[in-house]
Amino acid sequence: MRLLGLAAVMGLCSFALVARAFYIQVLDRDFYVAQGQARSLRELPIPTSRGMVTDRNGEPLAVSTPVESVWGNPQELLKVPDRLPQLAAAIDVPLDVLTRKLAQKSTKEFVYLKRRINPDEAKRILALGIPGVSSQREYRRFYPQGEAMAHVLGFTNVDDEGQEGLELAFDEWLRGKPGAKRVLRDGRGHIIENVDLVRPAEPGRDLTLTIDRRIQFLAYRELRNAMLSHGAASGSIVVVDVATGEVLAMANLPAFNPNAVGTTDRDAHRNRAVTDVLEPGSTMKPITIAAALTKGIVTPNSPIDLSPGWIKLGRYTIRDHQNYGMQTVTGVITKSSNVGATKISARLDDQYFYDFIRKFGYGSKPGSGFPGESSGVLPSPARWSGSSKATISYGYGLSATPLQIAMAYAALANGGVMNTPTFVKGEHGPRKQVVDPVVAHEVMKMMQTVTEKGGTATQGAILGYHVAGKTGTARMFNGRGGYLQRYIAYFAGVVPVDNPRFATVVVVNDPDPAKGGYFGGLVSAPVFKSVMEGSLRLMDVPPDDIETWLAAQDKAMGKPIASVAAPPAPVEEDIDVPLEATPVTP
Repeated sequence: MRLLGLAAVMGLCSFALVARAFYIQVLDRDFYVAQGQARSLRELPIPTSRGMVTDRNGEPLAVSTPVESVWGNPQELLKVPDRLPQLAAAIDVPLDVLTRKLAQKSTKEFVYLKRRINPDEAKRILALGIPGVSSQREYRRFYPQGEAMAHVLGFTNVDDEGQEGLELAFDEWLRGKPGAKRVLRDGRGHIIENVDLVRPAEPGRDLTLTIDRRIQFLAYRELRNAMLSHGAASGSIVVVDVATGEVLAMANLPAFNPNAVGTTDRDAHRNRAVTDVLEPGSTMKPITIAAALTKGIVTPNSPIDLSPGWIKLGRYTIRDHQNYGMQTVTGVITKSSNVGATKISARLDDQYFYDFIRKFGYGSKPGSGFPGESSGVLPSPARWSGSSKATISYGYGLSATPLQIAMAYAALANGGVMNTPTFVKGEHGPRKQVVDPVVAHEVMKMMQTVTEKGGTATQGAILGYHVAGKTGTARMFNGRGGYLQRYIAYFAGVVPVDNPRFATVVVVNDPDPAKGGYFGGLVSAPVFKSVMEGSLRLMDVPPDDIETWLAAQDKAMGKPIASVAAPPAPVEEDIDVPLEATPVTP
């Protein structure tokens, strides 16, 4: 009986187990499969690469390289505290920092331990076999040109999202769409099977810029050399294609390394050529002359009496560097006369003068699409005081960015057609005729005298090419309605004059007078010359001053030359003194 009873009990138990197994595996299978999958089936993102940025010739400027990011499961790691010192040493983090980080995420199953590292380094960390530690593929942005392209490109953050510059402006275009997949993991978190592809990853789209890497490097190098040799605080340079408005180069200093953003001062991240506004000084005088020529009140040869070298304007006195006596309107440009610009502007209607300047882009955003683009300041005539028109005529009482000045000069060089600046190759914005082509050509010829004998920027002359340009040496505004005894050295130029190709603006802030002077013709014009000489050669632009070029070649070969004049010595230009009394607030 006992045996029968034991057998009956065993039989009932076996039946119960079989029934339970049948219930779990057949009747309630879906529930338990779902529970198992919830613990082992995961949906993981499939990382994708950001689009590549190239220069106009296809040279890479920003590329994404594959890296590994090591992550851990805090719940599992906290179960093996004896392995944490080894892990902390491997990821180069203090043990207390790691322990605190895991404790704060104790309810989570995922925490980054070390992001975007070399795959070999990640492999060494995983080889330690610490429970709960895994890695995943990510991408890191790399900038081959370093500081030279930093302000144009900007940079991305740790999640590969654009933060500044064109990386930010075109973030949506460049950023890819991550995919997703379902995987099975074992108890240690290791992937044991790829179950399903939820959605494929879509890589970002490439972006071709108007920038020419070679010209960009030239611009950065020459600006840096000038900054160092003159002890300047900062500087900018912009090179624009006259016919299209394409930005071929844009550099600023101080700069930063976009491959190691965290190691630099954030102030160095600013693209000064687009965001910083400055009073343009004498670079405004060609615009003033163009307004007078358009109105028909003067011609290039009209006489202007600049004696005695100063002019009273109410309680203010406007001065030239010296008494230039009787000059033509062209001579006002050649000598950079503040008195001449004041006398000419006095004959212009206020509203007409304001509207004419505004047509050249002053007081409005250039429209390049660059983040933080500034519109500058051009006060309306309703806000002018008795001296405002005079000071605006030679570059005070308004402000502009280096890019705005470059586009204004490009318009004069382009037969009076104003283009919209662009950083994307093949993309062209609105263009408009802002001044008559005849007037634009006359102003170009007048500016050509600036780089020739008797002009203020003979150091900006380029052998074999006619150069049109304008210097500026503006006093720095102190922010309180006055001006400092510190200067901004400008040179804005176009080359060649007869078939213009490049419009370039060089701005050097606060050069040390004891280190080679502070005039625009001495500080900024040589930068223009060096950059343009290289650019003309790189772009194979033919000379437009063949006679001078041939004469120089003959001289170099030792042939006797009867009519070759010695190169003119640089003349000291005027300083664009705002006003002798309390200056107007810009």
